[in-house]
Amino acid sequence: MTFNSMPKVELHLHLEGAAPPAFIAGLAREKSIDISEIFDENGGYAYRDFEHFLRVYEAACTTLTGPEEFYRLTKAVLEESASHGVVYSETFLSPDFCGGGDLSAWRDYLAAMEMAADEAERDMGITLRGIITCIRHFGPEQAKTAAKCAAETKGRFITGFGMAGAEMVGRPGDYAYSFDMAREAGLQLTCHAGEWGGPDMVADTIRDLRVERIGHGINAIKDPALVDQMAQTGVVLEVCPGSNVFLKASGGWADHPIKPLRDAGVKVTVSTDDPPFFHTTMTDEFVNLAKTFGWDDSDLRALNETALAAAFCDEDTRAKIAKKLEAT
Repeated sequence: MTFNSMPKVELHLHLEGAAPPAFIAGLAREKSIDISEIFDENGGYAYRDFEHFLRVYEAACTTLTGPEEFYRLTKAVLEESASHGVVYSETFLSPDFCGGGDLSAWRDYLAAMEMAADEAERDMGITLRGIITCIRHFGPEQAKTAAKCAAETKGRFITGFGMAGAEMVGRPGDYAYSFDMAREAGLQLTCHAGEWGGPDMVADTIRDLRVERIGHGINAIKDPALVDQMAQTGVVLEVCPGSNVFLKASGGWADHPIKPLRDAGVKVTVSTDDPPFFHTTMTDEFVNLAKTFGWDDSDLRALNETALAAAFCDEDTRAKIAKKLEAT
């Protein structure tokens, strides 16, 4: 079996961040929106650093002006994921980019994305679930709006709540109200932390937001006591090695902490984050893990099993995906 065809489970994928550059450029042409500055000479996304990446990301999102665009986006992203063997994916969705946080508008956007996901499951064999995210650098008050959208639309498709954006804005506890609201609605919780912040950011996020999973979390490795705590409590890391290496959040593949974290007993999973921005795919992630750390098929299958066990889905869905993983 090749790395490409191996069935995979991905837990950390930003829907807008997974938009193929050609797709965004095409929408821009359709709408006469000039965002030519966000592309390089080869048609890929162009940015200088993480802060500029956020601005380019938001500029790309200006082409996504209605539910129809998000329907098309969802289909394009799932087609790309399925081509790399992904059978189950969870994607971060932000009401801030879908109607500006208005609940009525959000429902329209959500219906379009859910329709696209159902069609992709039927036609491509890939299952998608949505995690609504507030945007950290938009502030705690705006986060409450996203949490309300999440609480009001929880269901078969929307199963989680989280937070993305500029990690160093504020402290996790500033957003506790929103996470409490989502928890009370029965949503499962994750949050970006420890990509740029130190182990204290990871520890504070676990303590103050009471999340089950951490997006990235790689800087936890700098605090052995925290690593032990995470191993004992079962907090799951949504690790995105290719993203970390590309953005220089990690020194390189050989220096990436995913192996020592896993060796210490921390539950790690592997995802692509914003794949076209970081020039990666799930196939690339598996290839590089095997090449760098000598991980074989059993190691890679274990990553998938850990991810499926941590997935924010119902048990019937989990059992269906498990059969796909077992079939290999």
